[in-house]
Amino acid sequence: MTHSPAPTVAPIVYLRLRSRVRMIQGQDLHLGDVAQLLTNPEWEKDLLELVLKRPQHQDGNLILIDMLQIIAKIRDHIPGVVVESLGKPHVLVELVEKPRKPSKILFVLVWVLLFFGSALTIMNFHADVSMMEVQVRIVEMITGRKDEHPYLFQIAYSIGIGFGMIVFFNHLFKKNWNEEPTPLEVEMYLYQENVDQYVVAEEYEKMARLQTKDKKP
Repeated sequence: MTHSPAPTVAPIVYLRLRSRVRMIQGQDLHLGDVAQLLTNPEWEKDLLELVLKRPQHQDGNLILIDMLQIIAKIRDHIPGVVVESLGKPHVLVELVEKPRKPSKILFVLVWVLLFFGSALTIMNFHADVSMMEVQVRIVEMITGRKDEHPYLFQIAYSIGIGFGMIVFFNHLFKKNWNEEPTPLEVEMYLYQENVDQYVVAEEYEKMARLQTKDKKP
């Protein structure tokens, strides 16, 4: 009695795309750059080095890589493979130039602009709410005498503003007091999410227009 050979089991690749990645212009885009994967050890290294795209100048600085494109590349590379997708169905790739050494002159210029801009903003706010009169009145209520120039109170108040900003933004130079994100980081994250959603929608529309154009006789 002859035994039929056991059917070969198709390899399974579990794939999860990153939401957004950066890469240097002029480099090939590999699967390992945009995704995390789990598969048989003999396939893993080969798949991580699989070239998905060679960015061209006309592609711009943002490229949308769709899960369907990745699955097609993987199936061309490994016929019969089963791809299990986890997470988002696309990834945005931002092409950036090679990092340059930061300019000290530009740093000083930006620092001076931010310093004086913040100082003017605080002074204009205090002028609008008549902070000077309020401070004079507070000192008079505490000490019992009127002082037109309560410097000691104003110095303490100024130090309190600086300390309050450090506590509020949870950041002093490169040091964070805890792992909680600062309000500025949260706003930047929300802004980046909205920008990414807009770019993704625009890229999908471009892809749909190209497919429609190609189908026309």
